[in-house]
Amino acid sequence: MRTIMVGSGVLVQGVFVKELSSGHIVVRAGEKEFTGLPISSEK
Repeated sequence: MRTIMVGSGVLVQGVFVKELSSGHIVVRAGEKEFTGLPISSEK
């Protein structure tokens, strides 16, 4: 599970999908995929 920030104060937690060259990551929450900046590291 990874947590990302997708907007001002909007956080999404989901399953890691991939990392983009821009530093953003993609996570899947249910059937949707979201792209944003990671706020926590994988443990």
